[in-house]
Formats: sequence, C-alpha cells, structure tokens
Amino acid sequence: MFDDVAERYDLTNDVLSLGQDRVWRKEVAKAVDARPAQKILDLAAGTATSSLPFARTGAYVVPCDFSLGMLRVGKRNHPWLPFTAGDATRLPFKDDTFDAVTISFGLRNVQDTGAALRELYRVTRPGGRVVICEFSHPTWAPFRTVYTEYLMRALPPVARAVSSNPDAYVYLAESIRAWPDQPALADLLRDAGWSKTAWRNLTGGVVALHRGFKQP
Repeated sequence: MFDDVAERYDLTNDVLSLGQDRVWRKEVAKAVDARPAQKILDLAAGTATSSLPFARTGAYVVPCDFSLGMLRVGKRNHPWLPFTAGDATRLPFKDDTFDAVTISFGLRNVQDTGAALRELYRVTRPGGRVVICEFSHPTWAPFRTVYTEYLMRALPPVARAVSSNPDAYVYLAESIRAWPDQPALADLLRDAGWSKTAWRNLTGGVVALHRGFKQP
C-alpha cells in the first residue's frame, strides 16, 4: 500500500493536513534536538522528508522504512542519505547504537506497537531519547466531532483527487480513529522500558508528540 502512494506521498500529506505537516515536522526536529555527530534513527522515514532537518544539524541520520517503494523515491531525491530497509519489530541495528530515535506517523502502521517500542529502546544508547509524533485525540469535544467528520467524509474524496492510491487514505482515516489516546500511548512507552515519558499536544490534540528516555 505504501509502495503505491510513494510518488505523491509528500504532496498528498501537505494537502490533507492543510499544510500543518510542515509545522509538525518542525516541532519534531526541536524535540529530537539533534546535534553534530550524533546518530539519529528516523524510523518509518518514507521518502526521508522527515530526516532532512536532522541531517542539516550535522547529525548522522539513518532513514529506515519497511516500504521499498518509499525508499526508492527517497533515494532518488536524496541519494546521499543512508536509506535502510527495516522492519520496526526487528530492526537491523546493534544494541545501544543511536543517541536519539524518532518515528513520525508510522507507529500506527506497525502490527505490534509494543514490539516496535521495545526495539527502539534496544537500539538507543543509555541516556538516549525517543520522540514519537503520531495522530491522536483532539482534547476539545466539539472540535473532536468536527475532526472525526473530516476524517471519515472529507478525507477520502480529497485523497482521490491528489493521491496515487486513494484507498490507502481510507485506511489512514480508520487507523487514526482506532489509535490509543495520549495517556494510553504514554503507558505503552513505559511498558517498553522508557522512563520520564511525557507528551505535548499539537493542533489541539490532532497530533501528539511523546518523549521518553533510556535510563543511563
């Protein structure tokens, strides 16, 4: 499914989010706080649009994704980046490799969320951090109702107009509705071993940034 949407993935995200995805990416970059020479894993990186802010800081960023179609488009556009094919539940990296690990809008698509969070923990060095950016649950009830209506009624026809595989975006809407809320995801992080977990809502809770640390 993600192979099929790779060619127009970034454009479609821009349209469907009304440009908010650019704001969210900036907030992720601030939260990760990549520094020169640090090693950063960007999981579910897709075409690596999310990886570029980390590379600009002088960090060594590894864009990793399960979809070979996404990786091919990314490699064509950014040939200097070390694109890596990988399964989030069985990452192809050694223990304690990365200073920071991050995943944006990808954790929801992994079959076993707990296994992915444990794998991210395994490949993070002691003292390192995780930043997760994912769709969540709007905190204000009236807005939540409007947002749910947008997801289920407006999103599919918009996707049909701009996406190379509109059916994928019907799945997107359904997976967002079924995803755990902010406290529930924080609990999953703690269950996987992460400490000092916290979250911050963006766009009224449409998206949430979760953070955690691996004990030194």
